[in-house]
Amino acid sequence: MTIRNKKDNKNIYIVDTTLRDGEQTAGVVFANHEKVTIAQMLSDLGIDQLEVGIPAMGGDEKEAIKSIVKRNLNSSIMAWNRAVIKDIQESIDCGVDSVAISISVSDIHIEHKLKTTRDWVLENMVKSVEFAKKNGLYVSVNGEDASRADIDFLTKFIEVAKQAGADRFRYCDTVGIMNPFKIKENINILTARTKFDIEMHTHNDFGMATANALAGVMGGASHIGVTVNGLGERAGNAALEEVLMALKYVHDYDVNVDTRMFKEVSEYVSKASGRELPAWKAIVGSNMFAHESGIHADGAIKNPLNYEAFEPSVVGLERQIIIGKHSGRASIVNKFKEYGIELDSAVAEYMLVKVRELSVMLKRSLFDKELVQIYKDGVENGNIKISNK
Repeated sequence: MTIRNKKDNKNIYIVDTTLRDGEQTAGVVFANHEKVTIAQMLSDLGIDQLEVGIPAMGGDEKEAIKSIVKRNLNSSIMAWNRAVIKDIQESIDCGVDSVAISISVSDIHIEHKLKTTRDWVLENMVKSVEFAKKNGLYVSVNGEDASRADIDFLTKFIEVAKQAGADRFRYCDTVGIMNPFKIKENINILTARTKFDIEMHTHNDFGMATANALAGVMGGASHIGVTVNGLGERAGNAALEEVLMALKYVHDYDVNVDTRMFKEVSEYVSKASGRELPAWKAIVGSNMFAHESGIHADGAIKNPLNYEAFEPSVVGLERQIIIGKHSGRASIVNKFKEYGIELDSAVAEYMLVKVRELSVMLKRSLFDKELVQIYKDGVENGNIKISNK
């Protein structure tokens, strides 16, 4: 995939971790064939790099990773590792071309999780990076909890990683506590100091994962970590479909990807993960192009651009005019045109009243057959006169 900033021609690379961080969602397990299918779909979509699992887990995890590698996909295949030589050896055994080497960088984690020192972190990171590079692997060094780390230590960590041969640094907002303004500032400082490729890995605990990922790019990051549907630990990660569409339509980047696949990919991952795809989900939810409110529906009927940022077909969806409590006469008239029935203003007003009454009683919008039945009842009861025209 090529995502390019039209202003400075800088490329942005997408790293999908649905098969690693996405599967770390509490209660989610992908079957091996599902992992292979998702990897194939993401490669077909044009994703630059797929983080497909944790080889050190052994068993089915390693078998699934090996099966993905054997597919010879267009995407780079990355495996996740602790900063432990044995982990990296397991990744090499799977045949991946890239590894993520993860280690905590915040004092909170170093003191209370690892119970060690900053020097120990640097030493083990260097040993792991050097081992991976000697074995011909592309290396991303992951700074776990980077958003709560001391910025000067992060600078030193990145510089030491560079010297050891690392190819990029993954800035992890592990507990999702950053805001776009602060994260842009931090990434700007780090890129200015180190001149190193930085990947954004943002979590959604405060609902800002996508915004924070994009803010990191605005600060100078060159890679963005995402998952399909924003799947991931706790509240999830930055959503692939949101990030790509925002880059394309909000930031006016060139995005060379078939976005029409988004609906298919999102629905498959939703089913495979056992996690419902909400109707209100940004970009791929069924409500994205559903209009009920009278003013909105009327505007969408006249010109979809009045209330839609892009055509539904762009992401594999369809426009829907929903008839319910908040509908207006224009929507009802338009709906009956689909049945070949022209409603005059009096009939439309009658239908509107009845539609609202039934919608309130049922506490939902109405099905087409219910609308037709209201019309038939009106004709039979003499409340609707059929024109002889």
